[in-house]
Amino acid sequence: MGSNMAENHPVGFQWVMEARERGAEVIHVDPRFTRTSAMATSHVRIRPGTDIAFLGGVIRHILESEQDFREYVVAYTNAATIISEQFQDSEDLDGLFSGWDPASGTYDTSSWEYAGATVTSSAGQRDRGANVGEAAGHGGHGSGLHADNPPRTDPTLRDPNCVYQILRRHYRRYTPEMVARITGCRPEDLTAVAEALCRNSGRERTSAVVYSVGWTQHTVGVQNVRSAAIIQLLLGNMGRPGGGILALRGHASIQGSTDIPTLYNILPGYIPMPHARAHRDLHHFIEQSAAETGAWGDMDAYLISLLKAWWGPAATVDNDFAFDYLPRITGDHSAYAAAMAMLDGTMKGYFLLGENPAVGSSDSRLHRMALAKLDWLVVRDMVEIESASFWRDGPEIETGELRSEDIGTEVFFLPAAGHVEKAGSFTNTQRLIQWRHKAVEPRGDCRSDLWFMYHLGQALRDKLAASTDPRDRPLLDLTWDYPTDGPHDDPSPEAVLREISGWGPDGRTLSAYSELKADGSTTCGCWIYSGVYADETNQAARRRPRWEQSEVAAEWGWAWPGNRRILYNRASADPEGRPWSERKRYVWWDVDAQRWTGADEPDFPVDRTPDYQPPSGARAMDAIGGAHPFIVQPDGRGWLFVPSGLLDAPLPTHYEPHESPVPNALYGVDASPARQQMARNLNRYQPSGDAAGSAAYPYVMTTYRLTEHHTAGGMSRTVPHLAELQPEMFCEVGPGLAKERGLRHGDWATIITARSAIEARVMVTDRIRPLEVGGRTVHQVGLPYHWGSRGLVTGDSANDLFPIVLDPNVHIQEGKAAACDIRPGRRPRGRALREFVQGYPREPLPAEGSR
Repeated sequence: MGSNMAENHPVGFQWVMEARERGAEVIHVDPRFTRTSAMATSHVRIRPGTDIAFLGGVIRHILESEQDFREYVVAYTNAATIISEQFQDSEDLDGLFSGWDPASGTYDTSSWEYAGATVTSSAGQRDRGANVGEAAGHGGHGSGLHADNPPRTDPTLRDPNCVYQILRRHYRRYTPEMVARITGCRPEDLTAVAEALCRNSGRERTSAVVYSVGWTQHTVGVQNVRSAAIIQLLLGNMGRPGGGILALRGHASIQGSTDIPTLYNILPGYIPMPHARAHRDLHHFIEQSAAETGAWGDMDAYLISLLKAWWGPAATVDNDFAFDYLPRITGDHSAYAAAMAMLDGTMKGYFLLGENPAVGSSDSRLHRMALAKLDWLVVRDMVEIESASFWRDGPEIETGELRSEDIGTEVFFLPAAGHVEKAGSFTNTQRLIQWRHKAVEPRGDCRSDLWFMYHLGQALRDKLAASTDPRDRPLLDLTWDYPTDGPHDDPSPEAVLREISGWGPDGRTLSAYSELKADGSTTCGCWIYSGVYADETNQAARRRPRWEQSEVAAEWGWAWPGNRRILYNRASADPEGRPWSERKRYVWWDVDAQRWTGADEPDFPVDRTPDYQPPSGARAMDAIGGAHPFIVQPDGRGWLFVPSGLLDAPLPTHYEPHESPVPNALYGVDASPARQQMARNLNRYQPSGDAAGSAAYPYVMTTYRLTEHHTAGGMSRTVPHLAELQPEMFCEVGPGLAKERGLRHGDWATIITARSAIEARVMVTDRIRPLEVGGRTVHQVGLPYHWGSRGLVTGDSANDLFPIVLDPNVHIQEGKAAACDIRPGRRPRGRALREFVQGYPREPLPAEGSR
């Protein structure tokens, strides 16, 4: 669900097909009938943006039929935990939760907390009542929980304020009929999916949930994933073989880009970035950001080891281990906020490394206009992409909105090496770190990202070598001394990986993050990767064949943390440490050896007895009980209800997309009230639901990827055989919509929103059908997003149509669900395009069946 795995992750889909050949049931829930649907045992159609309604119906079915794995739920989740009496649900407040402040557009989440205890999540936001940018800037893993002050619980699950009962009330209205009314599926489809999951879960069986950006690219993206977590916790599928939730990665190292982050608000290993107005010194930062209990209780060791990796001898006890050298953030500095800062003239320069916002980001026109406001722009890519050439051949040159001679942006295009032209690690689905060896040398001036960053750093250090300005010390004191070799002095990627893995006071590499110390004696570039270079061996480069090892394949690459292939795998055993199922035994307590053992590396202290009770005053991992497997959570339990850490809701609830042709059938509040909005002239929002003017955009549109092209197209539109396979931008429409709007297969169509209008070839297909939603027929338009103005094949960008409106937790765009109109024929050209969009829908709509 939220994934077209067969087309977008075909290598991983091999294992799904092998499982199906052995009798596994494969269910695909998706708006379109795709190659994944064709290979599934069943396909359920839903309207884009209604995933929570469908999943909420599954949750209701589990609870109302009492098919939850009760022993697992009581022992391992927070179902029994009592929530504050001040909490009010969205069911009580017509779509709002308690704590909503309409003036600031944010929630004060204090009423969501555990009764009698203050708890903060193991990840996410900490601020309450702050604006989105402020909250995103603070982060944190701290907790008010203490081993000798646990939250109140009711193991009978009868207390009306316990999580289990709140959950039941919250999802009571998500009946099959209501879900069908919202999503467009049939009531019996929902029931069949829910029953299949229940039937295949429990002691003896497990079910897996697979998703990708079809779930995340929404204003409720985080809550989509949360819905799946609730289902898997209720059914006892977390931490067990064949279960869990798999986030598929469409790039080789998209997991690695958050582990060793390219994100503005976290440091390596998901340590929050210090905030300029919140964190005065190291002690204050640790006090605010670390936890009292659980794995995040040792965050001081993780952070200080990171500071030692970056600044070595210059990081000492006397200077807070160079904590002041870390930059501070002041609010939201995400990609979309950066584009707005360019437009406002407050951001002067920008680096684009493997990124193409001129095609790949929502409201791409805004991004092109923003790039034109910069003083300088550095683009590193394998070909000259649209973000490098916007000043010369971008669509806004044709419309007259930009003139090349007026654009002051100095563009530096630097050729980058491809993935086969460089060595290094990549981290993908399953948190699996694998090593890539260089196959060929890059041609001409092409260089790897590692080469570029290393030599840029050397050049800056050389330029500042004589500086006495204190602000230059962080750069000059960096441990920037990797060995180099070859004709271009390429830095050693293995040396970088070794630094990331870390070493102890004797200089030998560490085996696990549990060896990290807060006294400055250990060095580690990313605590969750500690051990990837254990025994002075590149563990990521291991490739022992599958047939020479167990099914877990522990010697193929290395999975963080500690080479654990399933997170929270202590949950694969019951509270006493015995396998829930002998057939699916994975990790269990060995009574004779007095330690945890099994097929995988235990994700738990190996010598902690199942009956261990934390003593008074215990902290960090010592405060986690022997029957509490979710060790990064401060209470050691999986969270069905999130008391803190999210900005939009403690429980997933159905909201319509920001732009939808129908109103919310559940609440008076249509869209998520906490969604992050950035309205301005270049990012116009259109009426939605029942609002006046919404009828001008009556159809649902969604974007997707094709196997033959890759993301924004820079890597594929220049490849002749891929360009030949998919030569032209197209739109998918059903026969009903084609008749209603006079569209003919192979002809041109114009798709219109308040931002722009694009043209595409028409593909009339039964793969994309209308849905009956609330008594009306809703048609859908499918749009691949790979085309732009550069390459062997060119075309309009689907992302020109979509608004910039974001999930408030992670600032991801809503690119999978919006509203549009569609007409036959090509779009206007030049200045007439802007007049057409701004005046829409002045022109009369075509009559049914006309051309």
